[in-house]
Amino acid sequence: MGDCNSVTPDLEEQNLIAAAEHLVRALGSKKNLTDDAKKILADLGSQLSTITTISQQIDIDEEGISDIEARLNVVQEKIMNWDTDQSMIWDLGPEEATEYLNAADEARRLAEKLETLCLDEQKELLRRAHDVLQMAMARLEEEFKHILAEHRQPFEPQHVSFRSSEDDIADVGSVISHGDDSFEDSVPRDSVSRTSEEFIIDLVNPDVIPDLRGIANLMFCSGYDHECSQAYISVRRDALDECLFILEMEKLCIEDVLKLEWGSLNSKIKRWVRAMKIFVRVYLASEKWLGEQIFGDHGTVNLVCFAEASKASMLQLLNFAEAVTIGPHKPEKLFPILDMYEVLAELLPDIDSLYSDDAGSRVRADCREVLRRLGDSVRAAFLDFQNAIAANTSTNAFAGGGIHHLTKYVMNYLNLLKEYRETLNSLLKDCDGVEPFSISPDRSPRKEVDDRSGSTNDASPVALHFRSVASILECNLDEKAKLYKDTSLQHIFLMNNIHYMAQKVKNSELRLIFGDDWIRKRNWKFQQHELNYERATWSSILALLKDEGNSNANSVSKTLLKERFRSFYLAFEDVYRTQTSWLIPDIQLREDLQISTSLKVIQAYRTFVGRHTNHISDKHIKYSADDLQNFLLDLFEGSQKSMPNLHRR
Repeated sequence: MGDCNSVTPDLEEQNLIAAAEHLVRALGSKKNLTDDAKKILADLGSQLSTITTISQQIDIDEEGISDIEARLNVVQEKIMNWDTDQSMIWDLGPEEATEYLNAADEARRLAEKLETLCLDEQKELLRRAHDVLQMAMARLEEEFKHILAEHRQPFEPQHVSFRSSEDDIADVGSVISHGDDSFEDSVPRDSVSRTSEEFIIDLVNPDVIPDLRGIANLMFCSGYDHECSQAYISVRRDALDECLFILEMEKLCIEDVLKLEWGSLNSKIKRWVRAMKIFVRVYLASEKWLGEQIFGDHGTVNLVCFAEASKASMLQLLNFAEAVTIGPHKPEKLFPILDMYEVLAELLPDIDSLYSDDAGSRVRADCREVLRRLGDSVRAAFLDFQNAIAANTSTNAFAGGGIHHLTKYVMNYLNLLKEYRETLNSLLKDCDGVEPFSISPDRSPRKEVDDRSGSTNDASPVALHFRSVASILECNLDEKAKLYKDTSLQHIFLMNNIHYMAQKVKNSELRLIFGDDWIRKRNWKFQQHELNYERATWSSILALLKDEGNSNANSVSKTLLKERFRSFYLAFEDVYRTQTSWLIPDIQLREDLQISTSLKVIQAYRTFVGRHTNHISDKHIKYSADDLQNFLLDLFEGSQKSMPNLHRR
């Protein structure tokens, strides 16, 4: 621009300048000029060019300035009149809104026009134009925030199409601790469509989007982009906070989370899992779409506004997850933490897409850090689960020799964990080749070749760890069996528990993890305990029914026969009185053992009685074979009985 202090040349001066320019051009065309002459002509031409440029730049006259001032006066009056009115302009109707927007745009154009002029005497007019523009922009900012707030659409998460994990996932902590068979088969898994567009909702009434876009465009063109962006961010940040409130996500610090009782924490984790899916895939996706509709003409402004508006809410959700990872890694926390890990891992591509620019880099980084911490917590909780099994000790034998609570707990736990097989394979793969548990040397699980190298066995990290857990459990059961003074009851206890383990694997998807070789080995084990029970209980009793190598029945004394029968009955009655209180919960297993025992005992008894029926009075034969068979059917039902007093004739 030219010097604002220059004076416009008069007509005589203009003619003189034109003549001088003509002379310079004429002399410059001659070829025999000296170097000094050429230099003088060049300097003169440069000065004449400068004078001409200045005269061309100062082309405005008093009549043009007057027109600008008149237009500014009209705009200023309109803006000030609206400013004194407390009503919101856009509430008055489209005509009022359009008129105000046009007036504000006129103020912008007048200010820009005056800025192109560099006249000292017009500085006051330029200041007035900027004041009017600033007043208009302040009002537009207020109107912009009002429209955003007043036309916010109600958010109803209960109408979201995908299922809620809070409704679907059972209270795993209760299931595994109480051995509730009704929940043993599986834990329902959530399936959510990955097509985010299906979940876009209108967070603001679509009818006002053109108005918001118009205000934003004018504010940006007027140099008030920062004010417009901050207005948008403040309103939408409040809306995002309200969304989390609707989703029942409280603002809790780490200390608050660590103080929560397990039941309350578990409930909040379930709400977090559900809230994350809805917040990211519905609300944030819709939030970004809203910004694109309003700021789509202004480059990356939408991305910055979205990131700034939503960052605090996302960090609130991530801070809760981080607080959960800080607490003690109790076994019952493994399932909720796995749910948190899976949902965050599943949402990571969505989050990366939403926060794709530099403004969202912190959210992306924090998500990955929280995901890493959740993964570490999963591994730690699984390790604590293994160590808790090894460290579980008892001072008293488990009543009746039935299925121990620990056995149900562990097998139900594994059965529920199988639903997280893929995730656990990823998280536990770093443990391959090393012992995945830490227990004292005298209680380390036996290494079984077929558990790790069988042709039908899975060699995945999950399979190796699950089989290790089962081995730890068996070692613990061996120790618990030693608490029984009765050897027979030791075998009943181990038979019950190993059979339960084998059946739990066989009749569920755990079979794919443990493998058929593992099942066959456990079947062989509990069958061995069944045989050992029969030997320990009945071998000495059945020995009373043998003739000890003397095949001549006539040579057996009646006194010895009476003693044999009496001893047999006393031993049988003692078994009956004792073992009716023992328990074999599985009906088929109980019947199999009863039949097996009956075949041996009743056959031996029939043979002995038949051989000596002519050498002893019926009064010494207290029970018939059918009586004994019926008595054997009373065994292992968990309710102690006494032998009925039968009177035989």
